[in-house]
Amino acid sequence: MTPTRIAGIILLVLGFAGFAAGGFSYNRETTSAQLGPLQLQVQKKETMDIPPWLSIGTMVVGGLLLGLSLKRP
Repeated sequence: MTPTRIAGIILLVLGFAGFAAGGFSYNRETTSAQLGPLQLQVQKKETMDIPPWLSIGTMVVGGLLLGLSLKRP
């Protein structure tokens, strides 16, 4: 398998996953107050949306790379 074919497959899988999931969430921890040795920390849930145009673009580039690698012997 050539590196171009592997990159195409990876981009296709990432594009499909991004399109299916639509985004992901993560926890961010911040220190809101500190009084000597005592700290008050807050965990905030953040969400990151993946735009559909980015997922579709990733799938198109992956398909092009895969198609170009298949044409070569």
